[in-house]
Amino acid sequence: MAGRGSVRASGNFNANQDAETLYKAMKGLGTDEDSIIKLLTSRSNSQRQQIKAAYKTLHGKDLVGDLQGELGGKFETLVVALMTPPILYDVTLLRNAIKGAGTDEKVLIEILSSRTAQQVKDITAAYRQEFDADLEEDVTGDTSGHFRRLLVILLQASRQQGVQEGNIETDAQTLFSAGEKNYGTDEDQFITILGNRSAEHLRRVFAAYMKLAGYEMEESVKRETSGGLRDLLLAVVKCARSVPAYFAETLYYSMSGAGTDDQTLIRVMASRSEVDMLDIRADYRRLFAKSLYSTIQVYTEHLSLSSSLCLCFSIQFKGFIGMENIF
Repeated sequence: MAGRGSVRASGNFNANQDAETLYKAMKGLGTDEDSIIKLLTSRSNSQRQQIKAAYKTLHGKDLVGDLQGELGGKFETLVVALMTPPILYDVTLLRNAIKGAGTDEKVLIEILSSRTAQQVKDITAAYRQEFDADLEEDVTGDTSGHFRRLLVILLQASRQQGVQEGNIETDAQTLFSAGEKNYGTDEDQFITILGNRSAEHLRRVFAAYMKLAGYEMEESVKRETSGGLRDLLLAVVKCARSVPAYFAETLYYSMSGAGTDDQTLIRVMASRSEVDMLDIRADYRRLFAKSLYSTIQVYTEHLSLSSSLCLCFSIQFKGFIGMENIF
């Protein structure tokens, strides 16, 4: 999915110059929030790390700490997210989801169902390095039942590779027998097949399942399971079909109805802007017949968020390539 992000590295990049711009934006009375956000959203995450290092060299201070001291609320949360390396951002989110008050299942589901096997392995290694703790042990200590078992399978990051032609019909039949065909549900079969097969293989299984059962896989998961397990299985199925479409739907529901969710909006923006945001916003228009860019503008204006935060949301999702009315 490389090259499908809406935010790209700046061609005329000078880390020292950018560090000075940020320093001046925070110096004296008041903070030039617009200058801060325009600069940060026109640099890649890698370039932001270079700016952070240059700022430390030039001023002997931590850039993120200074930004936190000048900003506040959702804007601060967003800027800190943009300044955090991607793997470390995922690691921090997972740690907070587990070690905070209660368990934030939404964060566990979103990250572990959407990241590649290599990314999960990198996250696990970085988690140990950052917190001197085992991510799997922390997850198992904070969750239970079938939900925990599927999370552990995803943390193993050992899905089968490619398509096993001989198992497509068998897997579809097993899933049908585990749910729709009989009274009661064999959750273990859903967990084993959906947690261990490749996305390419699962898409073939879903097509065979539809012919056999007369239901899409998502429909059967909703009918046959409940709670955290249902939400996790649905995310796994949706990500097997299309990760960008999964995030397009995630964004839609974060801004819809009474349960608006700024944290999810910030999280997706920060983690996908350099990965597949172009595909996410194209899927958003396809699925919901409206522009992601304009939806975010209306959403932020409705919430009366700060002008700088509105600007950041708009730029980050719109990106610096292409016209906003295309998407």
